[in-house]
Amino acid sequence: MKTIVIEDEKPSARRLSRLLLDLDVEVSQMLHSVEESINWFQNNPHPDLIFLDIQLSDGLSFEIFDAVEVKSAIIFTTAYDEYALQAFKLNSIDYLLKPIDDEELEVAVKKYKSFKPEVKNMTLNFDDIKNLLVNPLEREYKKRFTARVGQHLKIINADEVESFYSENKGTYAATSDGRNYLLDTTLENLETELEPKTFFRVSRKFYININHIKDIVSYTNSRLQIKLNHFQEQEIIVSRDRVKDFKLWLE
Repeated sequence: MKTIVIEDEKPSARRLSRLLLDLDVEVSQMLHSVEESINWFQNNPHPDLIFLDIQLSDGLSFEIFDAVEVKSAIIFTTAYDEYALQAFKLNSIDYLLKPIDDEELEVAVKKYKSFKPEVKNMTLNFDDIKNLLVNPLEREYKKRFTARVGQHLKIINADEVESFYSENKGTYAATSDGRNYLLDTTLENLETELEPKTFFRVSRKFYININHIKDIVSYTNSRLQIKLNHFQEQEIIVSRDRVKDFKLWLE
């Protein structure tokens, strides 16, 4: 099985390659830009499987397929939750949300192997995915959440939430009054419920609200530390795989 990785963050590409090697999947090539990828595809046999980052340093990776007809299977790797949830329903085998979890990677590889005969004849069409990136779907996002406090139900407005976070298998809303409320949901469920212009998943543990950021500080290993107006129980660190997309989100 010939596999390549298209990812502009070289440390992320190397980490993914190591994780795949543990699954007996050898990466034959790592590409880091749209231009480099186009040149490679024009001069080399196409692989069976591509791990594809959506946002590359010189443009969207879909530009590769505007220039070259590629019939490889694709597993998307992305920090954009909303885009990923839509994209994987189309031509891809699966999607992996950064930072990539080794167990989720194993499931995606097994899924590809089980579908492999059908995938070989796949005709790719990225128009719908590109439209999602340029013109995100208009939708209604949750404005309120409820939490049980003793015998009462507490109504929490989304704009009051500084962050959503997971701890000890529970999901909490940290609000601007300094309180933390246990919710009957998961961070995964919140992916499709939160307004993406307001909330960003900086790590597997935290979503943060842009309107409650007090400070952003450089942290070790090219990461960032987020300080919110009131939440102080834990450090909030933007994982290295998501720093680039976090900066784009801020703009």
